[in-house]
Amino acid sequence: MRDGSGALQCVLVQKIVGPEAWERFGTLSQETSVEIEGEVRAEPRAPGGYELGVTNLLVLGTSPSDYPIQPKEHGVDFLLDHRHLWLRSPRQVAIMRVRAEIEQALHDFFYERGFVRVDTPLLTAAIGERSGLFSTEYFEEGTAYLAQTGQLYGEAAAAALGKIYTFGPTFRAEKSKTRRHLTEFWMLEPEMAFHDSEDSMKVQEEMVTYVAKRVLERCRVQLEELERDPAKLEAVQVPFPRVNYSDAVATLQRKGSQITWGDDLGAEDEALLVEDYDRPIFVVNYPKEAKAFYMKENPADPRTVLCSDMLAPEGYGEVIGGSQREDDYDKLVRRIEEEQLPMAAYDWYLDLRRYGTFVHSGFGIGLERTVAWMCGLPHVREAIAFPRMMHRLRP
Repeated sequence: MRDGSGALQCVLVQKIVGPEAWERFGTLSQETSVEIEGEVRAEPRAPGGYELGVTNLLVLGTSPSDYPIQPKEHGVDFLLDHRHLWLRSPRQVAIMRVRAEIEQALHDFFYERGFVRVDTPLLTAAIGERSGLFSTEYFEEGTAYLAQTGQLYGEAAAAALGKIYTFGPTFRAEKSKTRRHLTEFWMLEPEMAFHDSEDSMKVQEEMVTYVAKRVLERCRVQLEELERDPAKLEAVQVPFPRVNYSDAVATLQRKGSQITWGDDLGAEDEALLVEDYDRPIFVVNYPKEAKAFYMKENPADPRTVLCSDMLAPEGYGEVIGGSQREDDYDKLVRRIEEEQLPMAAYDWYLDLRRYGTFVHSGFGIGLERTVAWMCGLPHVREAIAFPRMMHRLRP
C-alpha cells in the first residue's frame, strides 16, 4: 500500500486477521482505498526494510477491476488521456517529488540572497517575446494576451526593490511538437538592479549548482526510481564554460551543421555544442535580430546583444535565457519601432528609462526543462502534472 509518503509491504495471515477481515481482503483490487491496522516490524527483504503485520483491514473506497492502467506497456496518448491516474505510478510520483524539491530549492536560493518575490500579471497588453500569443478581448480595453514572461514588470519591481524574482505560469502559442515545448509552462525570472550580463551569469551558475546539489542530497530515492545516474548531476560544478555565438557557429559548421551567422540555434545545434561538455555551457552575444527587443546592444559589436543562453548537457538544450536589459531610452525606442510593436503598450516600460535609468540584468529558467534534465526524462510532458501541448487540453 501507499499513502503519499512511501510504499509499505503488508502481510496478512488468515488466523490473525479473522474471517471478516480475510473476506474483505479477498475483494481487494488495484487502487482500492483501505485502512489497515497492524504491527510494524523490520524485514530486510521488504521495500524500505520494514513491513506491516496486518491485524485488521477496512475497505474505504472500492475500485472496479477495470482500472485503466495495468502493469503492461501503454501508449503515450493513452497514458496522457489517463494522466489523472498515471500520476499514481511510482515513476510519476518520483518526478513530481523532484519537481517540488527543485521549486523549493529555487525559492530558498533567492530568499537566502535577499531577493524579493514579486507576483506579476498573467493578462497583459505588452508582449515580451516574439513567439506565439494567446489573446482574448479584455472588456473595453481591447486585446489582452496571456503572459509570455513576467520580465517587463519584473524590471519595474527591480527599480523599487533592487533584486526580485517572479514565479508562475507562462504561455506560448507556438505550433511546436518537440520534446522540449509546452504551451503552458512555469518559469522563474529574477531581475537585478546594477547587475551586468556577467554578474547575471554568475548568479545563474551558482543557482543551478545549488539546485543540482539539493536534488542529489534530498532525492536519491527518486533518482534511483528514475534510473538517473547521479554522476550526471555531480558534474554540475562552477564555472560553466562561456562560448561566444560566433565561435559556436564556427564549431557547428565544422561539425556539419548548415547554420549561418545570424541564425538562432536549433535543438540539433544545441545538442552538437554541448556534446563535448559534462556540465551546462553559456552561449553569449547572439545577433540582435535573433533576440528580443529589450536586450542591451553589445558596445563591442553592435550587431549583437549582451545576452546568454544556458544549454544543459546531454542534449537537453536551453534551460535558461538571460540578458542585460537595454537601459538607453532612445535605443529601446528604436528597437520597439524595428519590431513594429505598439508603442502605446510600452509607454510605462519606457518610463523606466525616462526616470532614473540604470544597468540591470535578468534571466528566466524554465522549470519543466530543468526537471526533465535533472530527472533524465525524454520529454517535458512528464515534468508537469497536467501538460498542455498543441493537441492536449484534457484532463
